[in-house]
This record gives sequence, structure tokens and C-alpha cells, in this order.
Amino acid sequence: MRRICLFLASLVLLLLVIALYGFVEARRDPLVRYAAVPLADWPVGARPVRALLISDVHFGNATMGSARLARIIDQAMALKPDLILLAGDYIAGHDAETARLAAAPLAAQLARLHAPLGVVAVLGNHDHWTDAATVRRTLMAANISVVSNGAVARGPLVIGGVDDQLSGHDDIPATLVAMGKLSGAKILLAHTPDIARALRRLTEGNTTTTPRIVTKVDPQIVFAGHTHCGQIVLPWLGPIKTVIDSREKYLCGPSWRGADRILVTGGVGTSVLPMRIGAPPDMWLVTLGPRDAAPAPRSQVSRARS
Repeated sequence: MRRICLFLASLVLLLLVIALYGFVEARRDPLVRYAAVPLADWPVGARPVRALLISDVHFGNATMGSARLARIIDQAMALKPDLILLAGDYIAGHDAETARLAAAPLAAQLARLHAPLGVVAVLGNHDHWTDAATVRRTLMAANISVVSNGAVARGPLVIGGVDDQLSGHDDIPATLVAMGKLSGAKILLAHTPDIARALRRLTEGNTTTTPRIVTKVDPQIVFAGHTHCGQIVLPWLGPIKTVIDSREKYLCGPSWRGADRILVTGGVGTSVLPMRIGAPPDMWLVTLGPRDAAPAPRSQVSRARS
């Protein structure tokens, strides 16, 4: 009996240590990951653009309050990006009251984000599950451009923004139509990486059911978040759960598979469990430019310390 009690006590202690480690890891400063991506349709003579991709803030839970978000924004601004892309899920939880309570402190911190080409955002599933209208107003109050199944021009780039697919608010054809009306190198911003699969089906599949311009607009890369890179990834076992249909194919980081080019950030916050194991928070600083300036996609990583 004594051995059983010792075993159970040791097991509880081990689980507490793992949980504490995961909680501390989830609150660490994000890794800054770097990539250089050449775009075939880059305007002649235009200078490269350094775009910073941030996602999954999940403000209002145990791992993301005003103090931590302030540190993350300080870290982001120290990178001096030309453009900032926000890939959704700004709010934690599932109810409208959470979004309402988070609005003022979240806007106060996000308003500190600025870049020469501006800050462009799309919404995620948690934003719709709480209160999309409140989240949209919060972002706009922070001088952030929210793109919902449309497109904006920023410098040499045309940025298409697809609304959240998981909550059924995405409209890729409308997004591509809007992108086709603007001139520049075309990139796509979405919350979930599964948009890449849906996009490929539209651009290579049956064109009789989609606008003609869909076949003429081919975003060179998709930027997304949502997956948290698995959030809890165990040695030898991998992620305990994947939250996308494409599973581990587009779970984390850059993926250059055939015609698909997608970059998925692990995000800076957490959802459900306030911990990260084997999937540290991160943000991506991506240099976009002509092919002769970046001959092949590449990536590297560093840890910025506060």
C-alpha cells in the first residue's frame, strides 16, 4: 500500500512539474523566426518588404494579459517591420462578454503596433465565436485594417484577407476577385491553413462554378495561424491534437509542397490548456521580394529576450 501511495504521489508531482513547465513555456517571449520568400509577380524596381506575421493572441486567459502582450509588442516593434500581418484569434474564450471586457485593454496594446505599410488583419474562429463585431471595432480602434473576404494594396503587395473558415465566414472567390482588381505581388492572409487546400481546389479545379478571374489570380503564398504548431507536442508521439483537416501537413512553419506555398505561425497565445510543450510561441519576420533577391525559400530562428 505504501508503495502505491508513493507511486501515486510521484505521478502527481511529475504531472505538476510538467504543467508548470508548460505554463512557463507558454508565457515566454516568442521565438522570432525568419524566412525569405521570392515572389514571381514582384513589381519591377520595388524594394523587398519585411512582413511580420503574428497570430493567436488569445487575450484574456492565464497566459495572455496586458503585461505579456505589451512585452510581445515591444519585441515586435524592435524588429522594425515594413508591414505587420495579424492572422486572427485575438480573444480567448467563446462568449461575447469576454470580447467586451477585453476590448479596451486589447485595443490599447494593439494600437502600439505600427509599420510604414500599416497593419492588416483577418478574424479567426474565436473572434467569431465571441463577438466578431466587437473584435472588429477593437482592431479598427487600434488603427488596424480588417480585411474580410477582400483585398488591400500595401506598397508593392496586394494582400487578400479571407475571413474565418471554421465558423463558415470565408469566401475565397470574392477575395480573389477583389485581389484581381489591384496591381502588385499577391499574397493571402487567413486564419486557418486549410484555406490553402480550398484555394488550390478553386484555382485548379472546376472553373465553371467560380468567377473567371479566380483562374487568373494565384496568390504566391498563404500566411496563416490557428494551429499553435500543435501547442502540446510530445516526444515520439507528436501533437496530442491537430485542429486542421490537413493535419500535420500544414501544422507548423513553411511548407513548399508542389504548387502550395504556405507559412504557418505557431502564434503567441494558448487555447483550452494554458501551456505549451514542444511548440514554443513564435512570430515570423518574412522578407518578400523578387526572385533574384531571394533565390530560394529559407528560414532561421532566434530567441529575443526581454
